[in-house]
Amino acid sequence: MAERKKKESPADAGKVKSEQSKALKEKLFAEYKNLWEVASPEDKDSAFAFSEEYMRFLDIGKTEREFVVAAVESLEELGFTEINATDHLAPGSKVYTSIRGKGLMAAVVGKKPVVEGFNILGAHIDSPRVDLKPCPVYEDSDLVFFKTHYYGGIKKYQWTATPLSIHGVAFREDGTKVTICVGEDPDDPVFTFSDILPHLGQEQMSRKPADIVKGEELNLLVGSIPYEDPDAPSRFKLGFLNLLFEQYGLKEKDLVTAELQIVPAFRSRDVGFDRSCIGAYGHDDRVCAFPALVAVTDQEKPDKTVVCMLSDKEEIGSVGNTGAHSRLYENFLAEIYAKTNGAFDALGFAKSLENTKLLSADVCNGYDPTFSSVSDPRNNAYIGRGICLEKYTGSRGKSGASDSNAEFFAGVVRMLAEANIPWQTGELGKVDAGGGGTIAYIMANKGMEVLDCGVPVLSMHAPFEVISKIDLYYTYLDYKCFVEKA
Repeated sequence: MAERKKKESPADAGKVKSEQSKALKEKLFAEYKNLWEVASPEDKDSAFAFSEEYMRFLDIGKTEREFVVAAVESLEELGFTEINATDHLAPGSKVYTSIRGKGLMAAVVGKKPVVEGFNILGAHIDSPRVDLKPCPVYEDSDLVFFKTHYYGGIKKYQWTATPLSIHGVAFREDGTKVTICVGEDPDDPVFTFSDILPHLGQEQMSRKPADIVKGEELNLLVGSIPYEDPDAPSRFKLGFLNLLFEQYGLKEKDLVTAELQIVPAFRSRDVGFDRSCIGAYGHDDRVCAFPALVAVTDQEKPDKTVVCMLSDKEEIGSVGNTGAHSRLYENFLAEIYAKTNGAFDALGFAKSLENTKLLSADVCNGYDPTFSSVSDPRNNAYIGRGICLEKYTGSRGKSGASDSNAEFFAGVVRMLAEANIPWQTGELGKVDAGGGGTIAYIMANKGMEVLDCGVPVLSMHAPFEVISKIDLYYTYLDYKCFVEKA
C-alpha cells in the first residue's frame, strides 16, 4: 500500500511563507546594515589599527600646509618623486607635486594609455578655522589681543572659552621664512577667545543664535605683560611685539603678509567607552583625504593611472590658485599625459579628461537623533553604516551640485557589490533645511564622471567633530576598490 503523504500543518506552512517573505525582502529592499554587526573580527581589528595611523596623521596635519608637509614626507618614503624631476613616465612610476604648499597631487602611472582616462580620488585638506586680520595686534585694558577673521562656515560661539593654537608661516623683512606652531606641545602656551560669564550674559543670550558671539568679538588673547619701561607708549602691545621679535625676528608689519591660523589646541581622542569613534578637529575633510592618499599609495602598477587630488579652499568655494578651480591641478594631469606619451596633444588630453572617473571624497552629515528635525531619516547617512554615496549634494534645489549620471553611479555600485564592500546613501538634511557643496561640480565641468562620497560626521564644522572608526576603514576599502577597478 502506497505511503500516504504527510499533510503540511498550518504552522509549517506559515514558517515556509515567512522564510520566503524574508528572502524576498532581502532581495528587493534597500537596507544598509550597521557594520559593527556584520564586519568580521579581522576587519574590526583593521579598523582600529587604521584609525590609529589616521589619528597620528591628523594631529600633525591640522592645517593644509602641515598636511602637505606630512604627506610629502610619506610619499617620498614610499618611493614617490617630484614630477618635475623626471622627463619620462612609465607604468609603475610614482610622482607627486605640491600645489604651492597648500594642495597636493600624487599619482601612480598605469599600464593603459592615459588617453583612456585617470581614476581620481579628490578630497580637500582645508577646514573651518579662524585667521588673523591684516593688522591684528592691539592692546585694551592691559591685555593684548589679535583681531581675527573666521574662515569657512562656523558657529562662532563654539570657539570661545576653549584652548587654541596658532599655526602658519610668516616672512621677515629680509625674506626669510618662519614656521610657527604654538599650542600643540604640552609645554606650550595656548590662546583663547573670551566669553561673557552667565551672570552677566542676559543681553548676549537674547541675540539671534548667529550673533551670540559676533565676528568682531573673536579677539584672541595673546599677552598681558607690559614692556618694562614705565614711560613707554602702548606698553602692553610693545611688550608683546618685543617678545615676538626676540623669539621669531618678526615685526608688526610682518604679520600683514603672514598666514597664521587659529585652530583647537587639543589632540584627536577616542570617543565612547568602546572607543568606536574618533573626536577631533578637522575630520572635514581629512577623514576622506587620508584614506584617499593611502589607497593611491597602495598601488604598484595599476591598470589605469590613479591619482590622489588634495585641494585647498573648499570651505570658501575652492577659489584661488590652490583651490580646486585652479589650473595647477589640471597641469599635473597634463604633465603626466605628456611624459607618458612623449609629447602633449591638446585634443588627446581633453579626451583623457572626458574618460576620467573621479570620486569627490567629502564628508556628509551623520544622522543625529538629538537634532533629527533637520534630517529626513529615510534619506540620511548613519554613523557606523559605512561610506555614503551621494548622487548629488548642493543646497535646496540642488544648487551647486553636479548630480552624477545614473550610468556612472550604478557602475560604482556594481563594482562595490562585486568586491562585497558595503555602502549607504543619503542627503545633507531635509530639502529646504540648507545643504552644502563639494568639488564635484568643478571636476564635472571638465567632462569627468563624478560621484560624491564620504564619511558621515557628527558635529560637522565644530572644533570637535566625531566619526566612526568602522566608517573610516570601509571608506578606505571603497577608495582602494575604485582606483583599482573603475
